[in-house]
Amino acid sequence: MSSSRHDHPLPPARVEEVSDGIYAYVQPDGSWWINNTGFLVGRRGVISVDSCSTERRTLAYREAIRSVTDRPITTLVNTHHHGDHTFGNSAFPEATVVGHERTREMILAEGIPDYLKLAWTEADWGDLKIHPPFLTYTDGVTVHSDELRCEVRHIGVPAHTTNDSIVWIPERSLLFSGDLVFNGGTPFVMMGSVTGAIAALDELRALGAETIVPGHGGVCGPEVIDHVQGYLRFVLATAERGRAAGLSPLETARETDLGEYAGLLDPERIVGNLHRAYAELDGLAPGEPIDLVTAMLEMIDYNGGQPLTCLA
Repeated sequence: MSSSRHDHPLPPARVEEVSDGIYAYVQPDGSWWINNTGFLVGRRGVISVDSCSTERRTLAYREAIRSVTDRPITTLVNTHHHGDHTFGNSAFPEATVVGHERTREMILAEGIPDYLKLAWTEADWGDLKIHPPFLTYTDGVTVHSDELRCEVRHIGVPAHTTNDSIVWIPERSLLFSGDLVFNGGTPFVMMGSVTGAIAALDELRALGAETIVPGHGGVCGPEVIDHVQGYLRFVLATAERGRAAGLSPLETARETDLGEYAGLLDPERIVGNLHRAYAELDGLAPGEPIDLVTAMLEMIDYNGGQPLTCLA
């Protein structure tokens, strides 16, 4: 990480109306624990897509919603279980929290993990309380903002995680992708699957979305799918080459020129991604558990032995 990310405050979060009555809440710079959310405003209330990682950031998101409407927040959809998208759920006590069955399962299993204070630089997490989805689905569910149909779909394969869902609004050609799409940040599949994520991106491309609200980074078009998929194919090819040479994931990462992907935020994710790719090349089924502790420690090692940068 460059020291400049520590020396200068991040730009403020911003609300962008991406379609009539539909808003993206974009939090720069989109690095570790700094995610995007979004919301739909209908006559009867507000539907939110995800919450934020810290109490402070989630309360600021609530204020941003209030700057647009005073209608009640009725529904909160979680795209997956990671804390940057779910730790703030408890700040929406009035909302029905909706998520995949495994999203609920993973949130309950992980709680507020101890590694927050060990793997990343210090952040003000606030008073976090676990608040998992209590309306769950297996394949998908449809929510409506007035007459507007919003299709919440489990992606069907391990990808970013084992429980990724999207929110697809076909009438507007608008997609909330969760962390299946990173724009400007290094894609991360350590807890999911490299091959699964590549396949999932094919499914996203086939939707024909014109506007994508990614899990991290600025609102974008479908061309970003190609860039994310290109990176994942690069990871897979790098893993094949390193494994054939008898190198460990960390050794392979250190020998690898990231090339066109060198400018992406959080480049140390190459190590975690390679751990997942090696496991799949060794025959482990997509999404099956790997040694996450070793992978995280080796990402720190790749980062010069320093905790990973968290500016949340």
